[in-house]
Amino acid sequence: MLMMETASGSRIVSASREIAATSERIFALIADPSQQPRWDGNGNLAEAQPGQRVRRSGEVFIMTLTNGHVRENHVVEFIEGTRIAWLPSEVGGTPPGHLWRWELEPAGDTTTKVTHTYDWSRLADEKRLLRARGTTAEMLQASIARLAAIAEAQ
Repeated sequence: MLMMETASGSRIVSASREIAATSERIFALIADPSQQPRWDGNGNLAEAQPGQRVRRSGEVFIMTLTNGHVRENHVVEFIEGTRIAWLPSEVGGTPPGHLWRWELEPAGDTTTKVTHTYDWSRLADEKRLLRARGTTAEMLQASIARLAAIAEAQ
């Protein structure tokens, strides 16, 4: 099942799909920043150092982007195996207000519904608005598809 959602003028974009893998397997790939460049469908993430596995809200993980910029990602939602969300920011900066969220829901013994959301409803930084507007449900779906390929092959 594939679902993509974006309302005209909305600042929240999401995509969903069922993946033939357990939520634990999928969540392990999402919550370990060093794995994220493997499934990033936007070609935005270059690398993250190993050992940053997220375990709770309030943690910060560091990611290097393909353009060489480094981002701190402030984890603001966390339920092991179910939900993780973070607010990116420049190193030492305050997050400008855009949030990336992953939600996992068992859809059977070995199948999981995965929803990926980009919420820029609180983004006020004019320099970031153009790129935020360009983030589509199809781009989120590309990340889910790559994540599915990895999780289903394990």
